[in-house]
Amino acid sequence: MNDLFEKLGLNRAISDSLEKMGFKIPTAIQEKVIPLALTSKDIIGKSETGTGKTLAYLLPIFQKIDASKREMQALILAPTHELVMQVYKTINLFSDNSEVKITSAAIIGDVNITRQIEKLKEKPHIIVGTPGRTFDLIKKRKISAHTIKTIVVDEADVLLDSSHIDGVKAVIKTTLKERQLLLFSATISKDTITEAKKLMKTPEFISVENKNEVNSNITHYYFTCDRRDKIEILRKLVHAINPDKAIVFINKSDDIEITTSKLKYHKLKAEGIHGSNIKEDRKKVLEAFRNGKINLLVASDIAARGLDIKGVTHIFNLDLPVEPINYLHRVGRCGRASTEGTAITIASPNEIRFIKKYEKAFDIKIAHKGIYKGKIVNL
Repeated sequence: MNDLFEKLGLNRAISDSLEKMGFKIPTAIQEKVIPLALTSKDIIGKSETGTGKTLAYLLPIFQKIDASKREMQALILAPTHELVMQVYKTINLFSDNSEVKITSAAIIGDVNITRQIEKLKEKPHIIVGTPGRTFDLIKKRKISAHTIKTIVVDEADVLLDSSHIDGVKAVIKTTLKERQLLLFSATISKDTITEAKKLMKTPEFISVENKNEVNSNITHYYFTCDRRDKIEILRKLVHAINPDKAIVFINKSDDIEITTSKLKYHKLKAEGIHGSNIKEDRKKVLEAFRNGKINLLVASDIAARGLDIKGVTHIFNLDLPVEPINYLHRVGRCGRASTEGTAITIASPNEIRFIKKYEKAFDIKIAHKGIYKGKIVNL
């Protein structure tokens, strides 16, 4: 019997459920967060993507929920449809492997609100949602904000920025003052901490620094051209490589449709996803990408949050991320589960400095390549 999770204060039922799910050893962020969260402290947690943040906040919630009550007891806010569904699936997986049945509902915009209202009539214990639709349903008195005891803000660096914070504040203000507030993110700026503290009661700040490493299965190349020629270089590279599945990253969500249109003009099988996609459109695009009807998915860093698509062989950086950590997150979309991946960056001359930053930050070599007569060549 594994009791490592019990030593953090979790009960035997939760520990047994985790064992069934294959979780045997707590991660660093879980070790630090769980004991504090169980005492109902407000927490700001910082830890890299893939380090177990979701279970770090879910496990204390599971323990504190009174499953005998048909009552909404916890609310989790996330910035994207995909992340909402990812957390929702984790809750369901735990419930399926547990003797204690915890109920939940996923609340996202651009889908049939009537179905969501029907689901909420069952008084699920946990609600996972995007802020806008969640607030709409609170105003309609379909979500009982006064019974919420714990609120989680996932991807806090996004949800507390200037374009989202008003919606998050509106939701939080509908709940009772004695509720617990937990904020988590892979990156947390000083501005985010400042805004967070305005909403919290003497929060504990927990930061787990992880050694940032790029998967050794990924090969890194970069190509140079003038900015105006980037689409043309990408077109040539796609024809030369013919990738099974590739994600094309750009920096601004506003440019996704323009970039996608240009790629389609060149007869490339591309579609884009961005925050303003209605749910059904996003679903169709992702399904087409998964089943191979298209092989290029155009996305920004924010639009791609929460995506976990198997079989991605290539990453193209059409725009270069300013921060090295975002390069790490992007390239990590390929070469998963011991498969090989290739990360290709198309840089203008004044962007070469970013290539050097990535090499230094992660101790990797990004080889300079060229394309000649439809073939990739060494330079």
